[in-house]
Amino acid sequence: MSSAVVVIRQAGEGERRWFAGGGLFTMKATASETGGAFALFEDREVLGKPTPLHLHPGDEEVIYVLEGEILVHVHGAEHRVGAGGVFVAPRGVPHAFLVTSETARLLAVLVPGTGWAEVQYRDLSEPASLDAVPGSRPPDFAKIRAVAEGSEFIEILGPPPFAAARPPVPASA
Repeated sequence: MSSAVVVIRQAGEGERRWFAGGGLFTMKATASETGGAFALFEDREVLGKPTPLHLHPGDEEVIYVLEGEILVHVHGAEHRVGAGGVFVAPRGVPHAFLVTSETARLLAVLVPGTGWAEVQYRDLSEPASLDAVPGSRPPDFAKIRAVAEGSEFIEILGPPPFAAARPPVPASA
C-alpha cells in the first residue's frame, strides 16, 4: 500500500527554501507526500546562475521551463531551452545549466523522489521567507561539493562548463 497522499497546492503555495546553488525553491510535492515516487518543485533563478557539471547516479531529473531561458550543457554540447521547453537528464548523464534570461522560473521533477530530491536538497537549503527575492543569495559551490562528497545521490564532476559562469583567470605576471 502506497504512503502517498493527495497534494493540492495553489500558485505561491508550498514550502519555500533557499538552495545553496542560488535558487529559491517552492516545494510543490515532496517525496514524503508522493511515497517516494517523485519530488516536484518550482525553482526561481536569475541571469547568470549556473550549476556545476554533475550527475545523479540513481535519479532522473526533468526541468520544464515555465518562464525565461536556460542553456543546458550535456554530452559536450550546449542547447537553449526556452519557455515551454523541457530538459530530461537520465540517471548517470553529466549535465549543467545556466540561466540566460533576466529571470527564469523552472518546474523540476526528480524521479524517484528519494535520495537527492528529499535528503540532499534539504541538506543544501534553508527556509526562505514569503518575501524572499530570487538572486539575492549567490551559489555556494563549496557547500554543494561538501554535501556531494558524502552522498550517493549526486556526483560533482567540475565547475560550471559555461565560459560566462567562470571567474576570469588573472594574467600571469
